[in-house]
Amino acid sequence: MAPVIVFGPTGAVGSAAARTAQQLGTTVYLAMRDPTKSIPGLSVEKEREGGFERVQADFSRPDTISTAVAQSKAKHAFIYTDLTSSDHMRATFKALKQAGIESVVLLSSFGIQEDVRDVPPEDHLAYVHAQAEVSLQEVFGVNGYVAVRPAFYASNTLWWKASIQIGQVKLAWPTAVFDWISPEDIGGVCGMILARRAQGIDLSLTESYVNLVGAEQMGVGDAIKTIGKVLGKEVNVTEVEYNVALDSLVNESGLPEPIARSVLEFCQSAANGQSFIDS
Repeated sequence: MAPVIVFGPTGAVGSAAARTAQQLGTTVYLAMRDPTKSIPGLSVEKEREGGFERVQADFSRPDTISTAVAQSKAKHAFIYTDLTSSDHMRATFKALKQAGIESVVLLSSFGIQEDVRDVPPEDHLAYVHAQAEVSLQEVFGVNGYVAVRPAFYASNTLWWKASIQIGQVKLAWPTAVFDWISPEDIGGVCGMILARRAQGIDLSLTESYVNLVGAEQMGVGDAIKTIGKVLGKEVNVTEVEYNVALDSLVNESGLPEPIARSVLEFCQSAANGQSFIDS
């Protein structure tokens, strides 16, 4: 079976990508900073039965990436965007390329709705992901990667976890509508692309990226109220001005301010009826 290597399998998306790729007939190497950590959805028994192999790798140390790829003998890799990378992952991608990786599946962002080189730095989340795609394109070429761009994670509701727990959520744009895609489904798409590329199956992609959207959309306020119903508690959603919502995300939810501002910009655009798909 064709070997592939999955970086970051302890995350919900990475775990699903690894399990999907294995189910589709590849041998999966799990590249982890700490190889002793547990992997969600993959028990020790299932890991052994599935023939998974663990290797140590750390994005901040390109030599460990080279060693991990050499151990796996993989030609195809899944990797997520490192939002903290000072060089937009260029050293990481070069290490992958030099170690023998031929193509990469990158977990990116649906916030990129224009040429990756035109995304402004003010749009923090989209910009960081776009710059990683630029690095990937320059190292691997336009045919050497697929960037998977999910519209909106269902798990993003955790941004308001603290506020939900106390039953009072402050939103600047509660009517903002999103797709709420399960991380498992996102990982499943990534794993499918990874496996098919490793097996030499033509996916007939017309672009070097794939946009993922959900089957059903829901407003942020309604999504939060639904969570409250599931928890069996009343959650009040209050519409507030921008700065109050920002303060809540930073000081109650613990989001870094640049991320919090990007969250609010997403919400504002969605509330104003911006169609990401058609733009």
